[in-house]
Amino acid sequence: MPEPATPLSERPGGAVERMLGVDEALARMLGAFAPLPPVETPILDALGMTLAEDVRADEPIPPFRNSAMDGYAVRAIDTRDATFAAGVRLRVVGMAAAGGAPGGRVNERTAIRIMTGAPLPDGADAVVRFEETDDGRGATDDAVSIFHPAAAGDNVRDAGEDVPAGSVVLAAGRRLRAADIGLLASVNRRAVRVRPRPIVAILSTGNEVVEPGEPLRIGQIRNSNSYTLAAMAREWGAAARLLGIAVDRADALTERLADASDADLIVTSGGVSVGDFDLVKDVLRQHGEVGIWQVRMKPGKPLAFGAIGGKPLLGLPGNPVAAAVSFLIFGRPAVARMMDQPNSLPCLMATIVEPIDNRGMRRHYVRVRLEERVGDVPIARPVAGQGAGVLSGLANADALLIVPEEIERAEPGMRFAAIPLRAPWDAT
Repeated sequence: MPEPATPLSERPGGAVERMLGVDEALARMLGAFAPLPPVETPILDALGMTLAEDVRADEPIPPFRNSAMDGYAVRAIDTRDATFAAGVRLRVVGMAAAGGAPGGRVNERTAIRIMTGAPLPDGADAVVRFEETDDGRGATDDAVSIFHPAAAGDNVRDAGEDVPAGSVVLAAGRRLRAADIGLLASVNRRAVRVRPRPIVAILSTGNEVVEPGEPLRIGQIRNSNSYTLAAMAREWGAAARLLGIAVDRADALTERLADASDADLIVTSGGVSVGDFDLVKDVLRQHGEVGIWQVRMKPGKPLAFGAIGGKPLLGLPGNPVAAAVSFLIFGRPAVARMMDQPNSLPCLMATIVEPIDNRGMRRHYVRVRLEERVGDVPIARPVAGQGAGVLSGLANADALLIVPEEIERAEPGMRFAAIPLRAPWDAT
């Protein structure tokens, strides 16, 4: 793994010398990540992974000339006088089914009944659909009337029409989609080399945090962060593993982190602020390296980045929305880089229709609903509940509107970039 980002210098007592901008913090953090080594993976398990090799077709697809329709294989020249008023009568000399031999030869004024996918018989150069014959309406076993003239090549799929032999069907660097998996099977691949899914180990911290299903006592809250962050990691294609909850003791936190030895990224929530029980930074100092501490963003100013046990660790704030937004801004690009995918976040432009306060010189990620478009640009309205702990506001949002740190008050009519959070706004 590349060396962790250079630590910030600290003043006595642990205070940071300065805060970082979002872009600078992200650039420093991404220096600790690189694409994971390729692994051989069964094709169905490779869905969503990045291809690490060029895949070539050893044989043409389809491998032989065949019928694209159910009908009759004919010589097009024999049907040139056909009309719906006066059909051309051809003698039926055989039948061709998918998976079988061609079924004879088509000669002058003859036809072979043929099913979709069956090899085209020698002598035939077109297929007339059943709908353009008297099949079922007077045809006999040995003759059929054709009511529409065929052109050479009609309803015929040539060998190699889909994929020529020797061609690259999928290039290295492609993120595999459902159709790609089928294409891999069609070129006889049962496994393929891909960048593996990064293992993201997720740990919540704090005496006040309890798991769903456990009794909730005074002063305690549910562990929503672990599940939000794990779901986000899975949406991005990573494999998420929950480490549970570490109480506010350095030994408990150290013990939990030791369970993440197989992780490619460790993510913690809580414990990165300046409170008496914010222990993540202390454990990092003792057992690893401390990197980034505070970032000019809202929500999510407190942030830690470093390494422990040779594994990169991203320390997120404890408030649910702050943790989720910070993970989106910093965690998604890290996962993307490990999967050898573009690490820039998708964005669209949106117009605001009400003022947004942004005092404090921080980049503000405003939870918004996207409404009808004015031209090509949707309208963005802030959702109710913009606090760092109001998870329902994030759940109700379509996007995160990005108000730059230099704008203290965004006025109606201004346009800003927004990070889409769900369909139909997730396409850029």
